[in-house]
Amino acid sequence: MPGLFDPYTLRGITLRNRIGVSPMCQYIAGTDGVPTDWHLAHLGARAVGGAALVMTEVAAVEARGRIGPGDVGIWNEAQVSAWKRITDFLRANGAVPAMQIGHAGRKASVYQPWMGEKALAQVPASDNGWDDVVAASGMPLRKTDKAPHELTVPQIKALVKAFGAAADRAHRAGFDWLEMHGAHGYLMAGFLSPYSNKRTDEYGGSLENRTRFALECAAAMRAAMPERKVLAVRLSSTEFTEEGQTIENTVQVAKLLKAAGVDLIDCSAGIGAQGEGFPKVPMRPGYLVPYSERIRREAVVPTAAVGLITEPFQAESIIRDERADLVLIGRAFLREPYWAVKAAETLGAMAGPGVAWPLPYGYAVVRR
Repeated sequence: MPGLFDPYTLRGITLRNRIGVSPMCQYIAGTDGVPTDWHLAHLGARAVGGAALVMTEVAAVEARGRIGPGDVGIWNEAQVSAWKRITDFLRANGAVPAMQIGHAGRKASVYQPWMGEKALAQVPASDNGWDDVVAASGMPLRKTDKAPHELTVPQIKALVKAFGAAADRAHRAGFDWLEMHGAHGYLMAGFLSPYSNKRTDEYGGSLENRTRFALECAAAMRAAMPERKVLAVRLSSTEFTEEGQTIENTVQVAKLLKAAGVDLIDCSAGIGAQGEGFPKVPMRPGYLVPYSERIRREAVVPTAAVGLITEPFQAESIIRDERADLVLIGRAFLREPYWAVKAAETLGAMAGPGVAWPLPYGYAVVRR
């Protein structure tokens, strides 16, 4: 079986190993949604550190689709130019540039998470927030939030076009791998979840209807991308409540997305179904890997595993045991930007093509 440091090819894109950097919100862009030098340093360090796939934080398809005023976007040409500088650096250092694209839905216009209790509040217009928060249904995330505006069908169609336009901009910005964010209670997940989708039209009710928005966005993005580039989707495999999305439903959603041109499912979970009473998530090392394994097997689609994957032998076994095709690592890469190189040393894989110390460092590191 292939291992963690074997290459992986999907469509026309080849990764040097099976390690990717998960999207991690930074919340420090300007209110124009343009990435900064921080984003170049943050993402560039992980490419230099040996990751094969380096994915941005979620980039919004429109200004009101940001999680907060400090989030990045991909809704205009100024953002395209700024991202191009970053993708050029990632590619030059051996990583495939990837962008997560999405819309925050009813979780939009909130403060940065490090602002304590204030972060639970929606940002007022006087502090660069916005009032026109939209969602599948007019259900607020928390009782203290304003109810979002329920999208009309014409507004939904306009957002589908916005996802397609975002894919075109991301392609022109140099990204070879795009991922729709359909998890964690954001807009697309809000349509998918029976808890947060109370619509009675063609976008609500049955599983097929609740999946319609995601399928239309996938088709629009796929049409805007070259055939050789990869389209993935992050899903909440389960929302840890019977009222929300379940793994059984997600397997069916994955099958529908695959038929719509999606190449890989990024298997996350939870966050956002229950509003005020968020269900308790049973977190432990690799706690989401069983969902990746099940979706991979039952939907017959490549998957990425996430969720407290921190150790080299743990990641290696996930790939060797065919529980996922890729591992996406988040906080471990924050603690150690050179996680991939050090994992290769641990696993005795430095002699292969999957990773190496960057040239300006390697001779000195090896000598000592």
